[in-house]
Amino acid sequence: MYTQLKNILPAERFEELLSIGTEKSVLAAEYFIKAGETPLKIAYVINGLFRYVYTKENGEEFTKGIIAENNFISSYSAMVLKQASYFSIEALENSQILEIKWSSFNELLEKDVFWVRFLMKLVEKGFIIKEKRERDLLLLDAETRYKNFLAEFPGMGQRVKQGIIASYLGIQPETLSRIRRKIAF
Repeated sequence: MYTQLKNILPAERFEELLSIGTEKSVLAAEYFIKAGETPLKIAYVINGLFRYVYTKENGEEFTKGIIAENNFISSYSAMVLKQASYFSIEALENSQILEIKWSSFNELLEKDVFWVRFLMKLVEKGFIIKEKRERDLLLLDAETRYKNFLAEFPGMGQRVKQGIIASYLGIQPETLSRIRRKIAF
C-alpha cells in the first residue's frame, strides 16, 4: 500500500509520517483543495489520480499537472504564503490518500533536519517537473508533447479523459484527435 514511500523512508520515519496523517478516500470529481481556499494540508497519494486545474470564470479549464499514486499533492506556494490557491486539486478517479496537516508536518520540520531534507527533495522534484513542462510547452510541437506524455505517463491514456489530456498538452481536443489518428497509422 505504501511500498514506494516505505522504500524512500527509514522504518521509524515512515511510522512518524503515518502518525501525523489520516487515511482518506477521495471520490472521482471531488476536490482535495479548491481554488480560492487557503490550503492547510498536503497529501500522499496512496492510489488514484489527481490533477491540478485552473478554471476561468467562463468554466474553461487548464490542466497544470497530473499526479498519480506515490506522489505528494499540495498547493505549496499558497500554503506557504498563507493565501488562497489559484488552482484546484481534483481527483480524476476514486483515490486513497494520506492527508497531513501542514502544521503537523511543520512540527516535524522544527524537530529534525531529516524532514527538512525530505521536504527539500520534494520541492526539488516539483521544480524539475515544472521546469521541464514549461520547456516542453514553449519549445515542442503538439505531436511531440503528446508522444512525450505517453512515454512519461504509461497507461495514462486509458485513465484520463482525452479532453483533460488535451488541456494538459495546451491544445484543443480536436487537435489531439488528429494527432492520435496520425500516430495510430
